[in-house]
Amino acid sequence: MTGVLTLWALGGWMAERMFGMVRRALIIERELAFDPTLMLATLQNLLSGALLTLMPLFLVLLIAAVGAPIALGGLVFSSKALGFKFGRLNPLEGIKRMFSVHGLAEMLKAMLKAALVGGVGSMVLWSQKDHLFDLMAEPLEVGMSDFADTVIFTAVLIAASLGFLALLDVPFQLWQYHRRLRMTKEEVKQEYKEQEGDPQLKGRIRSVQRQMARNRMMAAVPKADVVVTNPTHFSVALKYDAEKMGAPVVVAKGRGELALKIREIAQEHEVPMLEAPPLARALYTHCELEDAIPTQLYTAVAEVMAYVYQLNQWMSQGGVKPTQPSELPVPEGMDPGVPEE
Repeated sequence: MTGVLTLWALGGWMAERMFGMVRRALIIERELAFDPTLMLATLQNLLSGALLTLMPLFLVLLIAAVGAPIALGGLVFSSKALGFKFGRLNPLEGIKRMFSVHGLAEMLKAMLKAALVGGVGSMVLWSQKDHLFDLMAEPLEVGMSDFADTVIFTAVLIAASLGFLALLDVPFQLWQYHRRLRMTKEEVKQEYKEQEGDPQLKGRIRSVQRQMARNRMMAAVPKADVVVTNPTHFSVALKYDAEKMGAPVVVAKGRGELALKIREIAQEHEVPMLEAPPLARALYTHCELEDAIPTQLYTAVAEVMAYVYQLNQWMSQGGVKPTQPSELPVPEGMDPGVPEE
């Protein structure tokens, strides 16, 4: 289409220049007939003039040939494609590319293009055969102009036929392009691993982190002031420093086997333990490690800490052994209840 528009816009100028070159070529001077060097120089001048005449058409076609793919898919430059690969010299790989779906599609398109251009050209020549022979009887100026009209008419038909082929080819090219951009399942998995990390490695890291946190927690149990327990399920270790803390802090907590381990360490280091199931469940449910206890449990924990101080004083000074507190005031809704086995 670009070529047709260029011929239509510059056809008169090109025809005039070609007419002048043909007229000069048909004038044979006596010196040219006897001097081969002058004949070669004249031929060179004629060819140079013809090339300069066609240069605008070639330049516009070059711009269209480069611009059309850029408009369709964007400008992509890759130096990798310029590299030399020995695999390209492998005839088996070449045969595979030739007989692939893409290769067969390109071959089919080439055959359709050749059939369209050849068919349109043959049709024009057959329909204009009488007119083309009549050009020989016309004056040169008229014949050249008439011939230029025939060329443009033929180019219009060829462009229209190739345009019809492009209407079929462009959607196929876009579909094939986006299809190639799709990733396989393995590529998706690999990309996920690269972006999110290997799930196995992440699981291992989390396991190590949990183990390190558990070790730090267990190391804090000997320094606790008291361990509040539910005999079969929970253990929560509390520590309180009146100079540094506004309220007691949970330094360790566990359920099941971890609760048993906390009790074992507390017993080994002579940390006081108090059996208070509702309070133990409430502390385990509503407190995180290194967090102060909630205000709703201040009263119950205060009784526990008072008992611990009295117990420590009795152990160091003797006297009357303090009574272990019972029915600690745990607000309704704080105790989640006895868990299922």
